[in-house]
Amino acid sequence: MDIAILAFDNMAALDAIGPFEVLAHLPDATVTWVGTEPGVKRTEEGSRGVGIVADAAIDDVPHPDIVVVPGGRGEQVLRNDEHLMSWLRAAHETTQWTTSVCTGSLLLGAAGLLQGKRATSHWLALEELERFGAHPTLERVVIDGKIVTGAGVSAGIDMALTLAAEIAGDEVAQTIQLGIEYDPQPPFDAGSPLKAPEFSVDFLRKSSRFLLTGER
Repeated sequence: MDIAILAFDNMAALDAIGPFEVLAHLPDATVTWVGTEPGVKRTEEGSRGVGIVADAAIDDVPHPDIVVVPGGRGEQVLRNDEHLMSWLRAAHETTQWTTSVCTGSLLLGAAGLLQGKRATSHWLALEELERFGAHPTLERVVIDGKIVTGAGVSAGIDMALTLAAEIAGDEVAQTIQLGIEYDPQPPFDAGSPLKAPEFSVDFLRKSSRFLLTGER
């Protein structure tokens, strides 16, 4: 089971690290961090960012069994990267599963992979997702054919556990969940716009351009 996780500058670290912690424990799994070119990709500009090393270029991994595409501000630039778009389309032809977390689904959309598909993303990005021909939903994890999309950031863990169950069965997925002690007990029930306080929803909506694109 060859798994390629895309890494790029200004990505959201948890979008990728969450699925990695789950999928790396699948039986016979080999995980390769890939980028448009190898090297360190920083989640923020300057020294504040976490460095994730892309060990291989995407061209070196043309036919992964699973593709994981994270989101983050950097995805805006990559939507116009025809090299990456071509790789996503070609890889998708032979993957067992093509997946995304958060605004990573916008990259799948830009590659033309979500036309007519049900899909999710960060709740602030659902209107943008629809522009790519997808049918957006607030569900935390969506499976449509062999495409699996996860909602915002932390949903990557849920997406990966759902995928692990599809691949190896519920017992394996449950054992992985226990191994990483994923037993969420958040101090607030505010993780969805349907449940969060109105002031939080309003603030993030007003800040959405900055949050999703980095533009002020």
